[in-house]
Amino acid sequence: MEYFVKHGSVVREIWGKGDTILFIFAGASAEFALNKAVDWLYFTGRLPADPLGRLFSTVGYARQIVFSSMEGAHKAIDTMAKIHAGVEAKRGMAIPDWAYRDVLFMLIDYSIRSFELLERGLTEAEKEDVFEVFYRVGTRMGLQGLPGSYPAWLHMRQQHLEENLASSHFTADLYKQYRKHLGPIRYTLLLEGQKLIVPGTVREQLGLSKWSALSPVLRVYKLSRHVRADWLIKSLILPPAYKTEIKELDVHPA
Repeated sequence: MEYFVKHGSVVREIWGKGDTILFIFAGASAEFALNKAVDWLYFTGRLPADPLGRLFSTVGYARQIVFSSMEGAHKAIDTMAKIHAGVEAKRGMAIPDWAYRDVLFMLIDYSIRSFELLERGLTEAEKEDVFEVFYRVGTRMGLQGLPGSYPAWLHMRQQHLEENLASSHFTADLYKQYRKHLGPIRYTLLLEGQKLIVPGTVREQLGLSKWSALSPVLRVYKLSRHVRADWLIKSLILPPAYKTEIKELDVHPA
């Protein structure tokens, strides 16, 4: 059977571990709040109404793509494209091409950043691998103007960060929703995690400091994985209502 992502790919390792996924979520949740197209997420109402549910929904689609056969992955991507087309039809306007690219770029960037934060530095070939996988996702969705290589993506990613982000009333409201659904302690952990993972442009616009209280905690957390105690830490980070979803974060082998 031909798989969308080959066995041995670092992308399988990244998306097969719950802790890297949580940091991908932390980074994306920060950048989504600043994105100039965030009004689309408010049009559907899904993200502000249930940020954590949105996380697990997104994880489900990403994993379906990463761990499926070529046919199964294409089916999942086509389903995503149809969902977005339905939203566009309801609103009577098209989601901008740059907004689609922004989401794809977030998946590439935070996949790399999360793994390097928690595991090790990636080689240039591995970074190319991450880019290539999500490039194929974007191509299947029919996205226009995608960069053709990892170096070209790096340049375009920086352009997007400089041109497509701005603090707005949506930013403030979305963070208010994060706090509401996470509670004050978990919300503070989210902010500290964002400090570690987001690019400088995002951190500056959100007014986040460079130093994170989680920095010294990461070493302890990494040790906890060797004694299989990391599930307990994940349970502390996420609300009890998502206990089943928390356990499923690590269901796929790398």
